[in-house]
Amino acid sequence: MAKRPLVTRSELRKRKDEKEAALERNRQIIKKPKATATSSKTQKKQAPKKTKSKTKEPTNYYRKELKKETSKKTRTSEQQRSREMNTFLVKSIVIVALLLVVVMMMIFFL
Repeated sequence: MAKRPLVTRSELRKRKDEKEAALERNRQIIKKPKATATSSKTQKKQAPKKTKSKTKEPTNYYRKELKKETSKKTRTSEQQRSREMNTFLVKSIVIVALLLVVVMMMIFFL
């Protein structure tokens, strides 16, 4: 097994840039721009636009999406939930204690 990759990312980038440059040269050869002064001025104006479009902002495609909270918690709702759980737990403890007393009485008196 090779310890290094056969083709590195930088090599792939270089190849891609070379292909793009070759395509751009071919397009320019095919277009054959006119030799008028006005067309050269418009080409100069269009050149910065092309470079701006080529230098794109980093895309958000690979960024991790933030989880959106669907429900917002408030103090009152949390306190109410806490009270409900508290009453449920107290009731269940009382029931278990009564059952234990009943079982103990059955063991001793029967």
